[in-house]
Amino acid sequence: MKLTDLGWNPFFEEAFKPYEQDEFTAGRVSLEHKHMYRVQTESGEVLAEVSGKMRHNALHREDYPAVGDWVVLSVRQEEQRATIHAVLPRRSKFSRKVAGQVTEEQIVATNVDTVFLVTALNLDFNVRRIERYLVLAWESGANPVIVLSKADLCADAEEKAAEVEAVAVGVPIHIISSAENRGLAELAAYIAPGKTVALMGSSGVGKSTLVNRIFGEEILETGDIRHGDDKGKHTTTHRELLALPGGGILIDTPGMRELQLWDAAEGLSTSFQDIESLGADCFFQDCQHNNEPNCAVKQALHDGTLAQERFDSYLKLQKELAYLARKEDKVLQAAEKAKWKKIHQTAKKQFNRF
Repeated sequence: MKLTDLGWNPFFEEAFKPYEQDEFTAGRVSLEHKHMYRVQTESGEVLAEVSGKMRHNALHREDYPAVGDWVVLSVRQEEQRATIHAVLPRRSKFSRKVAGQVTEEQIVATNVDTVFLVTALNLDFNVRRIERYLVLAWESGANPVIVLSKADLCADAEEKAAEVEAVAVGVPIHIISSAENRGLAELAAYIAPGKTVALMGSSGVGKSTLVNRIFGEEILETGDIRHGDDKGKHTTTHRELLALPGGGILIDTPGMRELQLWDAAEGLSTSFQDIESLGADCFFQDCQHNNEPNCAVKQALHDGTLAQERFDSYLKLQKELAYLARKEDKVLQAAEKAKWKKIHQTAKKQFNRF
């Protein structure tokens, strides 16, 4: 397999130039284990781990490889093993906050060109959740495409698509049914040689089934939704990069029941550009859209051109990001303190040798 089949392009070729003279090779991370990575190279798949130097210099999660990353390797071909020395710059990065109380980034996928935001047209359909996914998708640098799946289980698919269109202005929306092979041909236009498409969505929305249809064979396990609440079962348990026989790359991801934002101020502005545009017409530049006179947002709410639910969602996500920023600031301060402590300890050990 050639590197170009895995998405290699002039951007990564330029970034790799400083490493060429040391006879390193490049590879793309296809699967992440605990402390180990499966990496695709031109000479085949290798099992890799990061070098001691890289581990020592890493301060944050983003300093380690993630699925979709291009990495610099020294390969031991006879063992099919390798050591990762660096991560090449990322063209895009889809991140969320890890679940729970810990303030830490979880990188879902990197170097993605298009992200399919998959939502099932059943009882689990939720416009507010789609807004969340859109915020992170725009922030990632990839182009979002909304895929409304399981149309065969929905009697009002077009009406629900209209609801989504109202909150996703300018974003392509496709109604599909893997069971009936409906709409799948339209998605093929986004899948091209050297291009990477990632699938994001809740459990049970049909991501794995969609991957199987695109791939052309049953390469991933699939499962039914639970009876009673239309909630999906987890079938994909890890992120995985798959090179398609006809060209193009897919990244399948586990279902996300909890999608907490991570550093997504620009994504919020892009996703809610209708509200931000209204805010620019307010009389006061720092208008909070509460009781200020001549507020364009309040006027839009009053005359019905802006839905109250959408504005409430905007405020909720805005507050969530502000809260995250405050917590992250404390975490960064602690990380900086730990960094200098490590530097001083290393310097002290070296001094004691003499």
